[in-house]
Amino acid sequence: MKSFVCRFWWASVFAAALIIPPLAVGKQPETWVLRASRIYTAPDAVPIESGAVVVERGRIKAVLPKGATSFPKGVPVSECSGGVVTAGFQNSHVHFIETRWNDIDRQSAEDLSVSLTEMLTAYGFTTVVDIGSNPANTLALRRRIDSRQRDIPGPRILTSGLPIFPHDGLPFYMRDLPATFVAAMPQPATPEAALAQVRQGFDQGNDVLKLMVVSPQTGGRTKSMQLDIAAATAKLAHERKALVFAHPTNIEGIHMALDAGVDVLAHTTLGADMKWDGELLKRMTAQNIAVIPTLQLWGYELARVPGRARDALREIDATVEQLRAFASAGGQVLFGTDVGYMTDYDPTPEYVLMKRAGMEPMQILASLTTAPAARWNESKRRGRIAPGMDADLVVLEGDPGKDVRNFGKVRCAFREGAPIFITPVVLEKRTSASSRDSLSSPLRGG
Repeated sequence: MKSFVCRFWWASVFAAALIIPPLAVGKQPETWVLRASRIYTAPDAVPIESGAVVVERGRIKAVLPKGATSFPKGVPVSECSGGVVTAGFQNSHVHFIETRWNDIDRQSAEDLSVSLTEMLTAYGFTTVVDIGSNPANTLALRRRIDSRQRDIPGPRILTSGLPIFPHDGLPFYMRDLPATFVAAMPQPATPEAALAQVRQGFDQGNDVLKLMVVSPQTGGRTKSMQLDIAAATAKLAHERKALVFAHPTNIEGIHMALDAGVDVLAHTTLGADMKWDGELLKRMTAQNIAVIPTLQLWGYELARVPGRARDALREIDATVEQLRAFASAGGQVLFGTDVGYMTDYDPTPEYVLMKRAGMEPMQILASLTTAPAARWNESKRRGRIAPGMDADLVVLEGDPGKDVRNFGKVRCAFREGAPIFITPVVLEKRTSASSRDSLSSPLRGG
């Protein structure tokens, strides 16, 4: 019922927006200005008060302090102005496996826009990393978002396609997923078979590799991937200049991921007894492995498992302590929520749990911006607000430096200067202005 109500509400918003051209297609000026009450140019930089960002042809042309007048008079000012501005957010753990992502080429631009808004862009995600989906759906979605028409305002999508699982070792919880998706899951028995599947995935357009190194089974059992399969496929991915993600499940899985040369752990490890001790942390940081905590996921999962709900607080506390220990040891944290598998789309609880783990607001901002840019070797293009960078921008209603819940209160989001989300309040203002003076651009002079 909740999903239906949310979808109806967003559909209503987009229906109202159709009075003007679609967001990504509107006659947008080559140069425009976004004024801000505060600009976080980078997590480790002093914020700019009452400044402005000048965007030209999808790139940041200038970042101006209060009172600056170095942009030409008459340059239009974005209606999104007035909030707190950061670089665009990256969610490094998503999935496109719900039925709403089937038959992408037959869906209308409006329906896909609603789905993307509800799950991703309304929360400021300008780049997302899908680490497990039907590649036919995800690649079709990416093509439509990135098409020359740009009729669907959406994030940049990186994908692993189908993950690699242990032989005859699908996790027990996959029984709830679509049968066609489950049937396609690769479970190779030999390194040669695994390498063939990984090559096929990269050839079809995959960007990263996902390995389920330890798979949870019923009755508390697990099934591990052969180390030679994990190591061989990771080596191939690195030859293709791609990152390797691993679902560890337990401490054994972390050690296997480290042995295989994995780059990113897709989760912390759920279990009240799973402490990340000093030796493990030393090895993780020495090998420069990044961690996506997905703390919010664990409460979602435990609520679905009979008999474990009563232990939920204790087990979630353990994952919070894992993140605390890892971040304190200097480990790189990447933000990610497992959204798409998890149908609670709002990431605000994740921000709150990360703060509870001892992460300061600017560390959380780094996990959304500079850390993923560095991990993907894109620091010269993304992650900060500086001249020459892509104009991937998020406008927040409140200051996350004062309350981390403000990371989830997004007014607008821009990808390479194009609006991919505008909050209904701004849309209503734009609609009112359009009826007064026939302005159809998402930007107005001021």
